Amino acid sequence: MTTPRQPSGGSGSGSGNGRRPVPRGAAPRGQSATGRPPSAKAQPVKGQPVKGQPAKAQPAKGQPARGQSAKAQPAKVQPAKAQPGRDAAARTTPRTPQQRRPESRPPARSQAAVRPRPKSRPPQRPKALRLAEPKRRLRVITIVMSLVFSVFAGRLIQLQLVDSDALAADANTNRYLNIPITAERGSITSADGVALAATVDAYDITADPAMFTPGATGIPDAPEQAAALLSPILGVSKERIAADLHTPKTRYKRLAAQQTPAAKNQISDLKSSLEKQAGSRACQAQKKLLGKPADQGGRTRVDNECANPLAGVFNRETQKRVYPADGLAANLVGFVNGEGTGAGGLELQYQQQLAGKDGHSSYAQSGGRLVPTAGGSLDPAVPGSDVKLTINRDIQWAAQRAITDQVANSGAEKGYVVVQDVKTGQVLAMATAPGFNPNDLSLSKQAQLGNPALVDAYEPGSTAKLMSLAAVLDSGKATWDTKVTVPNRLVRAGQQFKDDVNHDPWYLTLAGVLAKSSNIGTIEAIETLGGGDQLQANKVLDGYLRKFGVAQPTGLNFPGEATGMLKKPEDLVASEKYNISFGQGPLQMNALQATSVYSTIANGGVRVAPSIVQGITGPDGKYTATPPGEQTRVVSPETAKTLTSMLESVVDDEQGTGGKAAIPGYRVAGKTGTADRGAANGVGYDGYTASFIGFAPADAPRVTVSCTLQGPVNGHFGGQLCGPVFKQVMEFTLKTLQVPPSGSQAPNLPVEWKP
Repeated sequence: MTTPRQPSGGSGSGSGNGRRPVPRGAAPRGQSATGRPPSAKAQPVKGQPVKGQPAKAQPAKGQPARGQSAKAQPAKVQPAKAQPGRDAAARTTPRTPQQRRPESRPPARSQAAVRPRPKSRPPQRPKALRLAEPKRRLRVITIVMSLVFSVFAGRLIQLQLVDSDALAADANTNRYLNIPITAERGSITSADGVALAATVDAYDITADPAMFTPGATGIPDAPEQAAALLSPILGVSKERIAADLHTPKTRYKRLAAQQTPAAKNQISDLKSSLEKQAGSRACQAQKKLLGKPADQGGRTRVDNECANPLAGVFNRETQKRVYPADGLAANLVGFVNGEGTGAGGLELQYQQQLAGKDGHSSYAQSGGRLVPTAGGSLDPAVPGSDVKLTINRDIQWAAQRAITDQVANSGAEKGYVVVQDVKTGQVLAMATAPGFNPNDLSLSKQAQLGNPALVDAYEPGSTAKLMSLAAVLDSGKATWDTKVTVPNRLVRAGQQFKDDVNHDPWYLTLAGVLAKSSNIGTIEAIETLGGGDQLQANKVLDGYLRKFGVAQPTGLNFPGEATGMLKKPEDLVASEKYNISFGQGPLQMNALQATSVYSTIANGGVRVAPSIVQGITGPDGKYTATPPGEQTRVVSPETAKTLTSMLESVVDDEQGTGGKAAIPGYRVAGKTGTADRGAANGVGYDGYTASFIGFAPADAPRVTVSCTLQGPVNGHFGGQLCGPVFKQVMEFTLKTLQVPPSGSQAPNLPVEWKP
């Protein structure tokens, strides 16, 4: 049995629902035009809205209702309530089949059910753009600017009042450092330009003590840890380094000066290793907790492995003084102290020229690192001048070896050798024994650091007889062959004078007096200068002695140089009036002064002031030669020639005292000296001074060599001890300078006469 379908209130369509379509404009059966059941109430006029409800616009004929798409949608109609009679008739009355509409459209409502369309509103014009109000805009800007300035003001208050101390501390560790730049010290070279004292690269190890505080390092004992690491490298005690680092108010401390590049690299590598270790994540985390409260995990220090106690250690490039030849000419060249300043010898004398002018640089640093973008300043240093000496390295070496050996053999306290060019006055060598090595002063005694060839003033003894006889000859009071009778003893001023040996009366020529080095014969010769007036004789002698350079500055201006001593004639008392003639008593000289006397005779009687510096090269590379030494005529050429021949007799004659100084192939002129040596306390005599001074070739003099020994114990005669030294040094010098041998024989002046 098929259940009949319920009638629908919507329009019919080809949906196959079996309903008959309702004619357009008619209400379904059993309903009124409004779709509601009929009632007794008045129905609204067709086309008017029901009272109390808004009018709805009805779709036009053939158009879909408002709110629906063009496709017909089946309208859901509530079924009307069944009414008696009609429902039965509806069920019994068969429906007339109708054709399917081509389009599925909703049924049109009756005119009475269609609501009128509301009147459409007129189209509205677009609103015009409305500009912001100036007052409102100004108000907003004012508020914003007030906020900005409030932030600035708050920051200023924080910087200047709240955090001022902390910021000042930070600025103190990020500031400009002023670092001195040491000028490169000039070199001292020999005559051939080889360095006797030079400057090499070195490094001063410095520190910033402010970077070793607990706040800067995170550890309380940073100075002690740094000292323990640096001490074995620098060779400085841990206590001293730690004390230097415990000065936080000082931003610069030099821990060690003039360290080698190897020491600098060792410290740099160690510092880099510690820095890398301290830069690990774990260590950085510890550092961030420093100073924070304990409840926030704060720390009062970092672990030792997270600290870099060398962060505040730096190195400054500087120079170190070295002496490539070690002890060669060390007593002349001198040395520098720990500050690199000349402290002895030529290093001290020419300190200003050698040192140059220091400069300085400033740079910003942060945490020990240079800040390249922070700028800085640089005042470059001016290097020092180079000093070129007249010293011949080879001759200096020979002289130093010879005197060193003889000091050891004779047991002497010290000795010195001077080699001088007779024409120019230039010193070719000045050797001292014992010497020292300026590269390591710790191995030498204080007494060894001087230059006794210039500093010691001693009684020259018989070598001074040359000046006495020169005065006699040049004054015309005697000639070389003047006959002199020399007794074994001579009494003058209540004192007996004697020669070095006891003898029967000697009958000597004046040349023989010099050859046999007779004290008595020299006194007798000097007495002729005054014609019986000893004061007058001493005045004449005094004039010659001073012209020879006795008690006069040599002109070298060497530090500590002794000018010697010579009493005025009127001040001489008793025996001093006589023993001064043979080089004892109130007559003292240094070795260079004594050498210069013989160079004067070798130079034809003209004294040339000694020189030891050949020239100076300034920082601009300009070379300035030392002016030639001042020349002074002391004796006539004839006197000088005669004295030269007399000096040859000292070496060549059988009775001469200087036979050990003879050099085969060369004519040698010289004189021995044996003098009582003054005691150290200045009272009396103690020991001897042995010496020999001569020049060669005698026929064309070129070089003067002097040898002096102080306090020998294995012998004391000058000819015996210094004669061999003279020969060794002179022979080497003549070959080095390529001086040809003598082309003639010595005159061999007679030294004796028969009564």
